[in-house]
Amino acid sequence: MRILEEKVKHYRGLLERAIKDVKIAASQPLRDVAEDYLMMARSYYRDGVHFQEKGDLVNALACLSYGHAWLDAGVRLGVFDVRDKTLCKA
Repeated sequence: MRILEEKVKHYRGLLERAIKDVKIAASQPLRDVAEDYLMMARSYYRDGVHFQEKGDLVNALACLSYGHAWLDAGVRLGVFDVRDKTLCKA
């Protein structure tokens, strides 16, 4: 259980930092895609926090991982810029 708690804490912090770091780099029509991806990342972050606070660490970790995947996808697609390249994979 301790390992799961540590992973949730780590991925929550990582996603929180990545959401703050990411900047939309696309113009229309891909700007709409970037906004959707960012909305999904934020939504999964909020869900992850909710599950963590309820003690449901498995779902918390899943949500935080999915949220980060949306940001990684946006970086790979080229609709996001990130300053800290360790937060999202290009």
